[in-house]
Amino acid sequence: MITSLPAHALRAELLGSLRGTVLELGPGAGVNLPYYAPDVTWIGVEPAARHRARLRGTPAPFGVADVRDGRAERLDLPSGCVDAVVATYVLCSVDDPDAAISEIHRVLRPGGRYVVAEHVAAPDGTGLRRAQDIWGRVTGSFGARCRPNRRPEPAMHRAGFELTDVHRFVVRGPLGAGIPHIAGAAVRPAPTGRGTTP
Repeated sequence: MITSLPAHALRAELLGSLRGTVLELGPGAGVNLPYYAPDVTWIGVEPAARHRARLRGTPAPFGVADVRDGRAERLDLPSGCVDAVVATYVLCSVDDPDAAISEIHRVLRPGGRYVVAEHVAAPDGTGLRRAQDIWGRVTGSFGARCRPNRRPEPAMHRAGFELTDVHRFVVRGPLGAGIPHIAGAAVRPAPTGRGTTP
């Protein structure tokens, strides 16, 4: 089960099997690039200019990277144009997670996979959840934009994803706190074929 794997093995398991056109949101410094297969067509949407410049000069197994400016909440891509979307530790920083997840669903082809890894909200009423709420307010005021108290799974369900391969696990954080995470792949379901003739 992926929850017991170290970080590099988790990335390899989630990313190594992807094929076709892969859109990565917020690739940052490019930590995921070495894990993709050499035959993928990779598109990165990165809002930070410094990261875009670095990504364009980073060797990748699939050759020249297509790096674009943009934000997850409004993707300048046609509907149903990619085979997979990768967003790892991105949803904590977007302004509107529902809009971002809806956009991910829109650009995926039916049957396409949304590979996700995120730290998520601890249960309500716990000390950890109170600390997450405080941390989100503090980092937001300084522009760091990390909101660790978000719950992406309900938004994924609302967008129409099937979460059959998304798992919960805990990573040891500051002062030994167990930080809840999710990781795996959600699927945009293919049409059922209703209304068509056999």
